[in-house]
Amino acid sequence: MEIGTSIHRVDALDKVTGRAKYTDDLRGQGVLVARILHSTIANGVVKEMDLTEAQKVPGVVKILTCFDVPDIQYPTPGHPWSVEAAHQDVADRKLLAQRVRIYGEDIAVVVAEDEIAAEHALKAIKVTYEEYPVYTDPEAAMAPGAVAIHDEHPDNILRHTCFDVLTPGAGGRGVDEVFADPAYRHFEAHIDTQAVQHCHIENPVSYAWMEGDRIVVVSSTQIPHIVRRVIGQALGIGWGKVRVIKPYIGGGFGNKQEVLYEPLNAWITTQIGGRKVKLELTREETFQNTRSRHAIHFDVKAAVDPASMRLMARTCRAVSNQGGYASHGHSIVANAVTGFRQTYPDALAHRSEAFTVYTNLGSTGAMRGYGIPQCNFAGECFMDDIAREMGWDPIAFRLKNIMPLGYVDPTNGITCHSTGLAECIRKGAEFMDWEKLRAEYAKPQTGPIRRGIGMAVFSYKTGVWPISLETSSARVILNQDGTVQLQLGATEIGQGGDTVFSQMCAQAIGIPTEDVHIVSFQDTDTAPFDTGAYASRQTYVTGKAIKKAGESFKAKVLDFAAGLTNLDRGNLDIRGRDVVSTVSGEAVLSLADLAMEAFYSLKHCEHITAEETVQCKNNTFAFGACFAEVEVDIPVGKIKVLRIVNVHDSGKLINPKLAEAQVHGGMSMGLGYALSEEMKYDDKGRLLNGNLLDYKLPTAMDHPELHALFVETDDPSGPFGNKALGEPPAIPVAGAVRNAVLQATGVAIHRLPMNPQRMVEAFTEAGLIEKGE
Repeated sequence: MEIGTSIHRVDALDKVTGRAKYTDDLRGQGVLVARILHSTIANGVVKEMDLTEAQKVPGVVKILTCFDVPDIQYPTPGHPWSVEAAHQDVADRKLLAQRVRIYGEDIAVVVAEDEIAAEHALKAIKVTYEEYPVYTDPEAAMAPGAVAIHDEHPDNILRHTCFDVLTPGAGGRGVDEVFADPAYRHFEAHIDTQAVQHCHIENPVSYAWMEGDRIVVVSSTQIPHIVRRVIGQALGIGWGKVRVIKPYIGGGFGNKQEVLYEPLNAWITTQIGGRKVKLELTREETFQNTRSRHAIHFDVKAAVDPASMRLMARTCRAVSNQGGYASHGHSIVANAVTGFRQTYPDALAHRSEAFTVYTNLGSTGAMRGYGIPQCNFAGECFMDDIAREMGWDPIAFRLKNIMPLGYVDPTNGITCHSTGLAECIRKGAEFMDWEKLRAEYAKPQTGPIRRGIGMAVFSYKTGVWPISLETSSARVILNQDGTVQLQLGATEIGQGGDTVFSQMCAQAIGIPTEDVHIVSFQDTDTAPFDTGAYASRQTYVTGKAIKKAGESFKAKVLDFAAGLTNLDRGNLDIRGRDVVSTVSGEAVLSLADLAMEAFYSLKHCEHITAEETVQCKNNTFAFGACFAEVEVDIPVGKIKVLRIVNVHDSGKLINPKLAEAQVHGGMSMGLGYALSEEMKYDDKGRLLNGNLLDYKLPTAMDHPELHALFVETDDPSGPFGNKALGEPPAIPVAGAVRNAVLQATGVAIHRLPMNPQRMVEAFTEAGLIEKGE
């Protein structure tokens, strides 16, 4: 069995020895450098540019401005294309912008022989602006009289949706009627989450050149086939005139699920005779000019039955600060309010209202969890607030309300095909000795140092069906030595995708994983179509294509073997490196010998390949729970996480060690989200901490030992019983840490991050610290 085995990563040796080739390693010689001129205002219009002095700088090849680019607005998010116009992404960006919407807007680009010349030229460009008021807060941007950031949305609301959902047991009673019932207790809270950055090691980088009338772009991207399409849209050319190559990439976490600078680079090469040009962002540009996780403000309410501990009705109003461009549009906050409902879906009635609002801050987009880390923090804080006031155990309260097996979402049909959430909760509680510690820390605590234990749970769908298209293709090719090549459009982005893809292929055929040679670099000229790495979709959706292609390939090999051996096709199978008889169990032909016959036989030469496409029209829920024990230093507001564990139901594990590594990485991101990370802006829309010194990522010294446990279920909708694991580990950590702080201090924190300054303010307001102390 290849599935379920912790084999070493197939890319491990190349990566640890430094042989792995990333985008910048492949640039070659004689490459020009492109550097971008950024605006020094956040809202307004570029009136004119004086390039006189800049053009005199030695080494400058060309300067291109916002007045030179094609008059084409195009979308940037890495969503599948929709043939229905109403479901296509918002096209609100140009290659360079005359209408400035964020501080640091891309308004011109210098192409030069080297970095020094490009930098000198940038400093010599003089720009004249017409300035408008700057809006950093969504409420101010929506206020009457505010200047429209995009003319298509005069109220600065990209989209507003409101849904009322009744469960079958509602008996016709809507949200308002349930809240009016005097038998229920009412609760409400306002909860804020902050903007954070992905902080992947490798900054966005690409280089581009022309071959004939075609443009070639090599890029650090999660979505090569979508990059190809967006370049074609942005330049107004046929998509077939674009070739995109994706090497190894140094992390993405959703930021590279956006097509931000590849179209500009592709256009630049067409303006300089097809010469090769490199466009790489600095770390500061990555912070300011790519994407971040949305800051979302939540107002939540609940009606609770004291007798049964059941949630009877809930509402969630969410306002998302989108920044200057639509990026992934309304989908992220819509996913957030849907996720808020889904974890505890059996209340009689739900109302969800969501706003996506343009402001003049840096644009927000996809980041690991796609709106669910925000709503999970809001929902899990709220659950503990209710449990504390009612005197209930937080676990018992959750177990009364979590999603049951067989649940079908009434708005989109996503079904709970398997669930191990209750067991995840029990397993985490046992690991942490929950009952003992919860009772111990419930005793009155005095002094500056106090301890608590908390928990949070989550649910997360797998892939994007039915909201968007889910499709993938896989190609398997027989080599002359009996091994196989596996070609995919799905992408390895550091998460171990190539390894689990290889294991899936080996399992489907019946051969050892080491005999599967995966092509890690994607080239849109040759790689089968796949929409890429996002939404925790690849092992689920691409896995179906791999399984189908592997089984098709196996059938062709056995058909060929039957012809060679004159044995009954129904009595043959592949085991290891041989074709075997299922009657005797003995090998009848090695795959190596079969391959040589297939390639070179004078009687019957056949190049055995299989390519299959899957359109996935299913989805399922992954689940998990996080438990954290903390120590809080009240006077200085410092939270120290003593122990933490994530317990996940991700269906069958393809590679347990890789699964554990995924959970550790996600927990680390969750700790940063909970305790220290926050993008800070001034009232002019300038990012104040857009570097890795001032932006407070947790270091190894800030981490406790990270523990990962699993409850394996067999999900019937997954290709091998598997479901989502890529994003889930980052989701529940902040809520668990916060709830532990609640038990330790009795103070309900409703805003992230829980940094020392914010904690001191909260403890002072709660009376734990004397004002002025």
